[in-house]
Amino acid sequence: MAPTAGRVIKCKAAVAWEAGKPLAIEEVEVEPPRAGEVRLKILFTSLCHSDVYFWEAKGQIPLFPRILGHEAAGIVESVGEGVTNLKEGDHVLPIFTGECGECRHCKSEESNLCDLLMVDCDRGVMLNGRDCRFSKNGKPIYHFLGTSTFSEYTIVHHQCIAKVNPAAPLDKLCLLSCGFCTGFGATVNVAKPKPGSTVAVFGLGAVGLAAAEGARVSGASRIIGVDLLNSRFEPAKKFGVNEFVNPKDHDRPVQEVLAEMTGGGVDCALECSGSLQAMMSAFECVHHGWGVAVLVGLPSKDDAFKTHPVNFLKERTLKGTFYGNFKPVSDIPLLAERYMKGVRN
Repeated sequence: MAPTAGRVIKCKAAVAWEAGKPLAIEEVEVEPPRAGEVRLKILFTSLCHSDVYFWEAKGQIPLFPRILGHEAAGIVESVGEGVTNLKEGDHVLPIFTGECGECRHCKSEESNLCDLLMVDCDRGVMLNGRDCRFSKNGKPIYHFLGTSTFSEYTIVHHQCIAKVNPAAPLDKLCLLSCGFCTGFGATVNVAKPKPGSTVAVFGLGAVGLAAAEGARVSGASRIIGVDLLNSRFEPAKKFGVNEFVNPKDHDRPVQEVLAEMTGGGVDCALECSGSLQAMMSAFECVHHGWGVAVLVGLPSKDDAFKTHPVNFLKERTLKGTFYGNFKPVSDIPLLAERYMKGVRN
């Protein structure tokens, strides 16, 4: 048993004290895990744009002080009462959503929206006790998405943790806990392009590149990247993107440009930027009769999607996705094994 098990741990964490203010590296206290909880030692964490989104708190409920972070990897330091699926030393990824295994969503092959552990962006406390495990000088510090990975140690619900092969490089696998699964899954699990398809990806950030990789793996023959930054085009070629469009280079809506390029529209479109305009363009650029558009990016709180109903009557399909429709506890270990084996098809 770890010498720290059952004890409060003092460690460094990046604390957001106010919306939009620089994070401060502080020494905080992390309580031992309670029933159903696990304390993790975070070894690697990424910065996702969603962290910035909630740090700015523009249109969001301002919940501060708070420890952000949700895309990470580490090892189990100790487990709370009743936890049998994990043990000290396990290599894991904390996930901002979970898999209770008992609700109708977890039992469905069509959904990953767990009734118990579905992400709640406004909840800054743990489920057990509805209070915080972080504090500084006796003052509670709120959690973020149930993960708070911008801390050397954190507390996570045991069913929001994916156990992975201990031989896998955690500095690479941490991307599976958010960005990669979100984009890749949006393509392979939701859009499901057929071999030879034409796919458009709006936004070539980390999520968009993962979506493009999903199109490449699916056998798409044309993968068109749409972005306002030309600097993103060359790196995207590594993920199968073979054509590029910058909307700023055209004096008409980009959906019209794409329709002309593809003889009526693309087979599938993935919107990965969170831009409301990109969402509308992604839907309106798919081919009537069979085109499928999938919304992936996180919109602003007050955004409202608007399109003419005739776009639906012409048999275009609009879908949304959460975490790429992956079930985190079940599916991430399988993705990690694919990575370990070098499988890219």
